Amino acid sequence: MSSFDPCSPRPPIVPPPTGERPYHHGDLRAALLAAGEAELAERGMEAFSLRQVARRAGVSHAAPAHHFGDARGLLTALAAEGFRTFLATQAAREAKAPADPRSQLMAAGLGYIDFATARPALFRLMFGSDRPDPSNTEMQAAGRAAYQHLVDQVTAAGCGMQEVAAVWSLAHGFADLMSSGRMFPVLGMAPEAREAMICGLIGRLLDGAAGTPSP
Repeated sequence: MSSFDPCSPRPPIVPPPTGERPYHHGDLRAALLAAGEAELAERGMEAFSLRQVARRAGVSHAAPAHHFGDARGLLTALAAEGFRTFLATQAAREAKAPADPRSQLMAAGLGYIDFATARPALFRLMFGSDRPDPSNTEMQAAGRAAYQHLVDQVTAAGCGMQEVAAVWSLAHGFADLMSSGRMFPVLGMAPEAREAMICGLIGRLLDGAAGTPSP
């Protein structure tokens, strides 16, 4: 397992310099999404505005509206991109873990927590906000892909939908509490001990489903 520490300092999100500047074709949308996430992390959902995103990205005030329509459109696109990054973060953990289904599922659970603790504002937008448009097809597809990955992993480990709900609840609960800085006993643990505990809890869920006595 990696020694990733959710409590370690994160590199700051560095916004582009203010003042309008040209972008190569295709770069502006990505720049606006990056500025949107930085704005969300710094100012929160209530103060989020397209004007501030444009200022942070160094483009005209009309640029975000041209690409996303309104603030909800940008937040929806940001949530969709968040789900794709969420899967990539899990994949990074899985790539370093043994190939057996149990180890892969445990690695995905750790990747879930990695994402939430590294990008808490984006995590809350994806899982705890009604600002993104739930009818948006891009966000629906990205969210379904993330959920299907969980289902596939739990199924590969020999379990069913009840365990999907249990594993999801466990990983999400840890991710939410740790990203909010509220799980003080766990946050104070060494990274290796914390990861071992989380993997052990996932293992107990799987063993319980299989009827295997827990150690």
